[in-house]
Amino acid sequence: MNKYSVIKGPCLTEKGDQLQESFGKAVVKVDRKANKVEIKEAVEQIFNVKVATVRTSKVRGKLKRVGRHMGRTPDWKKAYITLKEGKINFLEEL
Repeated sequence: MNKYSVIKGPCLTEKGDQLQESFGKAVVKVDRKANKVEIKEAVEQIFNVKVATVRTSKVRGKLKRVGRHMGRTPDWKKAYITLKEGKINFLEEL
């Protein structure tokens, strides 16, 4: 897998922001087929930081309704990345 196809983007939430401020963790959306080793290598190469641990979780899509038809948003996967040192600032690139 390509390192840029593993990481889909940041997960910018209040919980993720608090984790980064308090514990030095970053939360990113990743490809559903990516494993922890691929995620760790991709983050280290793209952001030039050292990764201590990676935890992943699968997020089920929500039920949405358009008119009288029910649908579902796609399932996705997120990774909680604990950094040894340094910080990933997603907003400086915007």
